[in-house]
Amino acid sequence: MKDTAQITGFHAHIYFDTTSRDAAARVREGLGESFEVQLGRWHDKPIGPHPKAMYQVAFLPEQFGKVVPWLMLNRQGLDILVHPSTGDDVGDHTDRSLWLGEKLELNIESLRAS
Repeated sequence: MKDTAQITGFHAHIYFDTTSRDAAARVREGLGESFEVQLGRWHDKPIGPHPKAMYQVAFLPEQFGKVVPWLMLNRQGLDILVHPSTGDDVGDHTDRSLWLGEKLELNIESLRAS
């Protein structure tokens, strides 16, 4: 069994397209106003393992119980990947991830290459 102490943080990847970018901006604004989170850059094209445009939100393990329920209630129909940061990018994005909305197909080979 792995110890949860191996989790140094969490990432939420908020996916959007041209028609849902405004919704993504509202979610981003709500996260920034409600929590002490680190809001990543907007990526308007797929990057790394991510199949769609997205931005990342980084937060601490002790924030999980507040941030993830907030996303559940306020995701505005967007697909969101939430995963831990343990140093194992492939496992974190696959075996140890959770999805809100549709589970998108990630390009895991890009993680194996890094």
